[in-house]
Amino acid sequence: METTWLPLLSGLVATGAGFLIGQFVSRRLAASRVAEAKQLGESLIADAQRAAEAVRKEAKLESRNAFLQMKVRFEDETKNKREQMKEDEDRLAEREGNLRRRLDLMERKEAALGEKTQALETKQKVLDERLREFNRLIDEENVKLERIAGLRKEEAKRVLLKNLEDEARLEAARRAREIREEAERDAERDSQKIIALAIQRYAAEQCVETTVSVVDLPSDDMKGRIIGREGRNIRAFEMATGVDVIIDDTPGAVIISSFDPVRREIARLSLQKLVRDGRIHPGRIEEVVARTREEIETRIRETGEQTCMDLRINGMSAEMIDLVGRMKYRTSYGQNCLRHSMEVAYVAGVMAAELNLDQQIARRAGLLHDVGKVVTHETEGSHTEIGAEIARRNGEPEEVVNAIRAHHGDVEATSLYTPLVGAADAVSGARPGARRESLEAYVKRLAKLEEIADGFEGVEKSYAIQAGREVRVMASSKKVDDEGAAELAYAISRRLEKEIDYPGQIKVVVIRETRATEYAR
Repeated sequence: METTWLPLLSGLVATGAGFLIGQFVSRRLAASRVAEAKQLGESLIADAQRAAEAVRKEAKLESRNAFLQMKVRFEDETKNKREQMKEDEDRLAEREGNLRRRLDLMERKEAALGEKTQALETKQKVLDERLREFNRLIDEENVKLERIAGLRKEEAKRVLLKNLEDEARLEAARRAREIREEAERDAERDSQKIIALAIQRYAAEQCVETTVSVVDLPSDDMKGRIIGREGRNIRAFEMATGVDVIIDDTPGAVIISSFDPVRREIARLSLQKLVRDGRIHPGRIEEVVARTREEIETRIRETGEQTCMDLRINGMSAEMIDLVGRMKYRTSYGQNCLRHSMEVAYVAGVMAAELNLDQQIARRAGLLHDVGKVVTHETEGSHTEIGAEIARRNGEPEEVVNAIRAHHGDVEATSLYTPLVGAADAVSGARPGARRESLEAYVKRLAKLEEIADGFEGVEKSYAIQAGREVRVMASSKKVDDEGAAELAYAISRRLEKEIDYPGQIKVVVIRETRATEYAR
């Protein structure tokens, strides 16, 4: 029994001792941990305090820097505003001084104006008094004159006006007769001068338009092939065609020059064929030119025959048909001769029908009236004389021969067909753009005429009419009086002479009028 309790008691004692020891160790460990935790907390608090102090110092430093920057900006802005205010004050002071000076000047002018006004009023009173005195003296003299002459004032006026009117009419008639006589004396000289000036102005341009043709080339390298080695190709071409070939710096083109339009056309077509073919040498040139000449001759005959058929003209000789066909390649004042002659033939035929005359003779005379122009470069004389001689040689009727010779009025007309052809010729030639210049040059000249006239002061609008032979100028009646209208017309005409090249003469008409318009309702 005792043996049994002893181990048990020992175990209890050991257990209690272990428990006490464990409690002691646990307390010691807990105390150590508390001490470490306390020490760690104090360390953390100290670090936090140091960090907070550093943050506080940094924030204080940043706020100080920001304050200093704001202070500098404020001082700069304040300085700028003070300077701006100073400049504004200076400008205001200057303006105030200017206003004060102007005010003083206006006061002085006002005082001077008042003095002048007073002086004018005084002078006006004196003039009024003198005018009354003058009228009184005139009335007294009129009464004396009426008593002496036995005529009333109105009767004396009528007698005086009648005498003045008779004298004015006599003087006007005498002056008109002198002007007519002077105009008749100077007419021939002035007409020759106008024609000479027209020829001078138009000669160069007309020569260029009617004596040259331009052939386009695919490239400038072709110019060297046309010239050939040592110029043999171009010499052969000129000899075969009878024209002059001009090769200059014009890109992609050569110029053919000749007064003979048929030769020039043959040369142009031949050169185009040679350029397309590419084989250019003397033998080939002669072959192509000969073939082209045959083609042109055939085309000329076909053109003449077709023209006669279109106009219903028959019985014309082969030579006349050939000359009619050649008119296709002839121009006069920039107008194609064949087209112009066909127009004249049509117009003359219509007028002949209205007068119950032979339409075929009228059309025949109209078609052949300029036939002499085809050979004027080959035969001396005017185209009317040459054409009439050719027509007579080919058996044309006398009416046709006379119409050819006299359609410009150089020779007396012997039949009614001659004035018809002359009128039809004028109608075709005066058609806007038909003669004297190309269509582009014609339009540009009309625009230039209106532009020059519009450039003068007082001109409201101008119009170029009569195919550019007249400029109608509408002037403002408020800015231009009757005398100014004549001066304006003279100034425009002088400026047109200086700035525009034109054939013949240009008539300048200035119109000014005053209109009053009301409506009855």
